[in-house]
Amino acid sequence: MSTQTLNALNPNQVKEMFLYVGEKVVESKPLLTKIDSAIGDGDHGIGMSVGFTKAEENLRTNEFTTINDVFKTIGMSMISSMGGASGVIFGTMFVGGIKGLEPMETLELASLADIYEKALEAIKQRGKAELGDKTMIDAFQPAVAALKASVAANDSFLDGLRKAEAAALEGVEATKDFIAKFGRAKSLGERAIGHQDAGATTVFIIFKSMKEWVEGTDNE
Repeated sequence: MSTQTLNALNPNQVKEMFLYVGEKVVESKPLLTKIDSAIGDGDHGIGMSVGFTKAEENLRTNEFTTINDVFKTIGMSMISSMGGASGVIFGTMFVGGIKGLEPMETLELASLADIYEKALEAIKQRGKAELGDKTMIDAFQPAVAALKASVAANDSFLDGLRKAEAAALEGVEATKDFIAKFGRAKSLGERAIGHQDAGATTVFIIFKSMKEWVEGTDNE
């Protein structure tokens, strides 16, 4: 399948892409647990694994006719199964951006950028975190900005995801220099410096995995 034909994904392709994303996040459970154990509660990897496992179960047992329903299924699966702040925040990454949107039968780079821009705002309203607070926002906001810039530059879907992945990774690296404003890490003050944020790392893994799936499908 050429890059040209993959500039718009149908609901089944979006479902397959996020099944792959979930698989990669679950595989990263030991890494996320290790990162979170350094300055947090150590349960981030477990929570993300539970959330994406539930999402996989619900994605596999349903057929989808709209992109909206794929995103909603993932988000609601995470919120209902994970509990706690991470479940709400990462669930909102999927449900927050589709709220009020007309049903979509294809996902293009522009619509992905719009969905995630809305999701970013919803997460900020819910969690009250901003850039520099050592949270998932530090990877998600730069990734969204990269997607928007790619749309403006008329990049392909794959190139947009590549740039979003790179921006998310820069965001993860930046969290090492921040003092945490939320969670257990907040009590550590400057001792949290030098450690990356687990939530930001998960955001990077999500974008990296989306890119890998599109890349792999392009090469078939």
